Amino acid sequence: MRILIYSYNYYPEPIGIAPLMTELAEGLVKRGHQVRVITAMPNYPERRIYKEYRNKLYLTEYKNGVQIQRSYVRIRPQPNLLDRILLDASFVITSFLPALNGWRPDVILTTSPSLPACIPTTLLGWLYNCPVVLNLQDILPDAAIHLGLLKSKLLIKIFTALEKFAYHTATKISVISDGFVENLLAKNVEPNKIVQIPNWVDVNFIRPLPKENNIFRLTHNLNGKFVVLYSGNIALTQGLETVVKAASRLRHIPDIAFVIVGEAKGLQRLQQECQNWGADNVLLLPFQPRERLPEMLAAADVGLVVQKKNVISFNMPSKIQVLLASGRAIIASVPENGTAAKAIQKSSGGIIVPPEDSDALAKAILHLYQHPKKVITLGYNSRQYAVEQYAFEQALNQYESLFQTLTTAGVLPANISSTVVVSKQQV
Repeated sequence: MRILIYSYNYYPEPIGIAPLMTELAEGLVKRGHQVRVITAMPNYPERRIYKEYRNKLYLTEYKNGVQIQRSYVRIRPQPNLLDRILLDASFVITSFLPALNGWRPDVILTTSPSLPACIPTTLLGWLYNCPVVLNLQDILPDAAIHLGLLKSKLLIKIFTALEKFAYHTATKISVISDGFVENLLAKNVEPNKIVQIPNWVDVNFIRPLPKENNIFRLTHNLNGKFVVLYSGNIALTQGLETVVKAASRLRHIPDIAFVIVGEAKGLQRLQQECQNWGADNVLLLPFQPRERLPEMLAAADVGLVVQKKNVISFNMPSKIQVLLASGRAIIASVPENGTAAKAIQKSSGGIIVPPEDSDALAKAILHLYQHPKKVITLGYNSRQYAVEQYAFEQALNQYESLFQTLTTAGVLPANISSTVVVSKQQV
């Protein structure tokens, strides 16, 4: 098949949707399909176009058999609501031309965010008379409204209409969890449009490695320490201040070390929090190169998943699959009725504590520190569950089968285009 992937995020961005779409594209190429990717100039998570991609309107690259067609986007490091809207609008406009500049696809896969990308992909579906797969990594505008990012009644109406348009024009909607299914059914999306395909992790790349002679531990003087690691986005939905406060409550135990890995601006903010709370047992580090990710995860005794109370219940951080695959125990400071909590509970690989409760988080960390056998058991369960439920080959099989079913059907529904909605995740 000829498969066009329309994704705002792609390699070399280190976290979130980018690694997922990169693995999917390259996996499809290895199976003999032709893949080209329409994407933005890389800018995440710093929200600044990477140095080597600046001052370019368009750029075409090739990596591991995938043709990558990039376009300029208007991005600001500290975006307000208008900046976010203009960012989406710029991608919609600039990406359409390179999408037309190439072979005719048999199927199109597009990710949301960005939700407005459903406009050019619907047009492409018309022009090429092919099904379009909308990859649903988050449900917008619900998430933005819930977090207070979207308050204007007019904009809420516009984005709600855009959401309905995306679902209406879909042939299939692929989602990552039960919570997504429930949300779509409540919005009167036809059940036969919905396909559940969990996000994945490459269990051959992310795998349990020994802590002894671990380069990450050696480099950062962590040998002999009980390492509690958070790696990922530092934004509104996380609330990493809770981790800093928990660390301050455990600073009397020199063997416990906290490591937070993230983008520079978020780390600057947390540095001030560490000073305010006297948390001198927290090590703040920038994102590591992706090839060093398995070693970094293996340096931890415990991996953290952190969300705020107001995070919408079906939010599913992609870092969960990655932490599970690394074979480490997990402590999740997340809403107990949310998708993230349910996934970790099913894995039997972690402990759930209330969100934004630094005392509960500190007690859970101390408990695992005092019970090393439990840490080993949780880590073993994590790895087993990741291999059974989230292996990349399983997801690749499902996507390939979905695409083949759509393309061999040969007949599109009367409404606009075939659009398949797929799902989301991050380290």
